[in-house]
Amino acid sequence: MSEALNVRPTAESQFVELTPRGLRTVRGWAVAITIGSFLFGFDTGIISGALLFIREEFNLSSFEQSSVVSVLLLGAVVGALSCGRIADRYGRRPLLAGLGVVFFVGIAAAAVANGYWMLMLGRFVMGLAVGGVSATVPTYLGEMAPAQIRGRVLTLNQLLISVGLLVSYLVNWAFAEAGLWRAMFWVGAVPAVLLVLAALRLPESPTWLIVHSRTAEARRILDTVTEPGGADKVISRVSGTGGDAEPRRSGTGSDSGGMRALLARRVRPAFLVGVILAALQQFVGINTILYYAPTIMAGVGLSASNAIYYSVFIGVINVAVTVVSVNLVDRLGRRPLLLASLAGMGISIGMLGVAFAANLSPVIILIFMLLYIVSFGIGMGPVFWVLLGELFPPALRATGSSAGATINWLSNFLVSLVFLPLIAAIGQASTFWTFAVICALGMAFVAKWVPETRGRHADEVGRDLHRRWKVPTT
Repeated sequence: MSEALNVRPTAESQFVELTPRGLRTVRGWAVAITIGSFLFGFDTGIISGALLFIREEFNLSSFEQSSVVSVLLLGAVVGALSCGRIADRYGRRPLLAGLGVVFFVGIAAAAVANGYWMLMLGRFVMGLAVGGVSATVPTYLGEMAPAQIRGRVLTLNQLLISVGLLVSYLVNWAFAEAGLWRAMFWVGAVPAVLLVLAALRLPESPTWLIVHSRTAEARRILDTVTEPGGADKVISRVSGTGGDAEPRRSGTGSDSGGMRALLARRVRPAFLVGVILAALQQFVGINTILYYAPTIMAGVGLSASNAIYYSVFIGVINVAVTVVSVNLVDRLGRRPLLLASLAGMGISIGMLGVAFAANLSPVIILIFMLLYIVSFGIGMGPVFWVLLGELFPPALRATGSSAGATINWLSNFLVSLVFLPLIAAIGQASTFWTFAVICALGMAFVAKWVPETRGRHADEVGRDLHRRWKVPTT
């Protein structure tokens, strides 16, 4: 922990400064593009309320209800896996605009569905877009923001996911009394259109332009936001040469290896950190805690059986702690937040297991559950997405983010699949203790293998990764 707290940006990290107007511009770009993150949260959350009415109208079995929820996860796996290559070949901006269109198509298909299979198709198409933005938004944010504010900008991704979830719960609540589940879906069409319009107006990532030998276009964008000389420094750092020279692609561009390039010796440490953190974020058990939230809250007498109200309550907590994380990620760094988060989750979910084993008061169970959610929201939730936009070298950033997002969605699906059988096999308490052990193993992994990325550029992060993983830098 002390090592992480003592990390300071190097002199190189301070080379590129934004003008005051440029700082406002970059923040505006970040807010605009995280409309995609908002849709990520909205589309994953809206089904929780809509399904209460869909199951009655379509007479869905338990398996059909479960598949309507989980098919989005499968679509997200496909979307995350596909978008890295597309982003590297055609650019971040056109892909994000296209994902807005995919969101709209999926939402419309679900909203007008006349039966189970049409609803499944709509949810799968939504999942394609959710997976796509989960990989592409951190890439774009990480490339548009300078090192000194990159953490706060990247944390906007998780903040807007949380806001999207909260809004979906509020929309569910608003339409629940009348049972207007189609209207619940249609609300999501508005931000989908806004994402298309925002992406068409935003600039392309200068990093992508430089890697693809379009340095003059990158310079024009950078000159609008940086102090004099800032564009040259960015171009030099990304290309590895300086000035208007050809960018150094080192065989890792979009057309020269794709996912295979992530296994090359010099990139492998970043790949391993990205995918292990992606799996860890799900295997610490966050979705199982959210699964138990309505039951536990009902047990302590909060609004009886109103499951939608419970979701709103949890959504507010998620947003609040993510706002705190936004303000801490560039002050304390990524590693301290991850370590503190995993420690808090491990203790609280371990005590949750004790509470179940000892049949403690529902109030005590609720307290441990809320402490776990707060611990996740302050670190493991947002910081994983921050690191996903920072770990990889420029020419492989989109492909690396795609790999991490794909593993994250696969892990999400796997945990959702095995959780109830695991409860049946070993019991509630032992299941939660298993998650506590995973949190402890996660702390050990972060302490030894995960670099601090605060205030650092890709070359500095790469050197730290090579040192930790004992990989030669040449």
